[in-house]
Amino acid sequence: MYTYRFTVFTPTFNRVSLLPRLYESLQQQTYRDFEWLIIDDGSTDLTSQIAEEWKAEGRINLRYIWQENAGKHMAFNRAIREAQGELLLAIDSDDALLPKSLEIFSRHWDDIQTLPADQAAKFSGVTGLCQDQFGNVYGDQFPSDAFDSDANEIRYKYRTKGEKKGFHKTDVHKQFPFPELKDHKFVPESIVWNAIGQNYKTRFVNDIVRVYWSHDEERLTTGHFDPVMSPGHALWHRDILNTNMKYFRYSPESLIKSAVHYSRFSFHAGDSIITQWKQLESFPARALWAVTIPMGWYTYLKENGGRSSRSEARPE
Repeated sequence: MYTYRFTVFTPTFNRVSLLPRLYESLQQQTYRDFEWLIIDDGSTDLTSQIAEEWKAEGRINLRYIWQENAGKHMAFNRAIREAQGELLLAIDSDDALLPKSLEIFSRHWDDIQTLPADQAAKFSGVTGLCQDQFGNVYGDQFPSDAFDSDANEIRYKYRTKGEKKGFHKTDVHKQFPFPELKDHKFVPESIVWNAIGQNYKTRFVNDIVRVYWSHDEERLTTGHFDPVMSPGHALWHRDILNTNMKYFRYSPESLIKSAVHYSRFSFHAGDSIITQWKQLESFPARALWAVTIPMGWYTYLKENGGRSSRSEARPE
């Protein structure tokens, strides 16, 4: 059904200055059964030209697809449909892989396949560690090597924080694509990892597989608040409250923060109190949200310059 073992997928938008770094790291891979799928989300720079030049070089299997700008999550959904690899690894244009990254991933996936078939079928992928550009491990290590768990348990029960990188089976991604919000171009990736974690296991390994350039002026991920992203953030924190309240005893502060952020971003998105209530699916989620509404409302007002509008949000 699939031509390659891996599809290395890169969503990009006007990042032609950074792509050569990633391209070089892919050329250096010791494991060669992969394709590089670039989904260009409407770039107006020279991305298409350089991609065609690299494709002509023939050093790696490269496919380049341009689409109208619709957001990273839409590029991801396009990659899920287009992937010719059994395993899908997303790597951003501002990152890179280490020479043995795909070899490490493939070895650990082979180990999983030696399990009894019913046990192996419960796994969707493998996740490893990251290092910064100076060679320092970026984030916490996992509790042990070859630690079998899921993204939610790792986050809440074992409190493992920091940048990580892994792949999932393309068929699993097809089961859990990104939600497509009308007229919005931002949906947090964690929504998908959360959904996969509710249904599949991941093998977490303490091998370094990704270079994450911290303190990079051109990094895609920043801490800057943008109200336009509020619907996506509200959806993310609502999803957390609806699916992960069982971890409250392990990480109450994380769930409390999500409750605050849920109301905060929902107010920015124009959702009323009644709408927010209806979107929560359990009594524990609603109770935590109700207790934290004052903080969410206060944060919203502060970010909104102390002004509210009947057309935006109503606390009553």
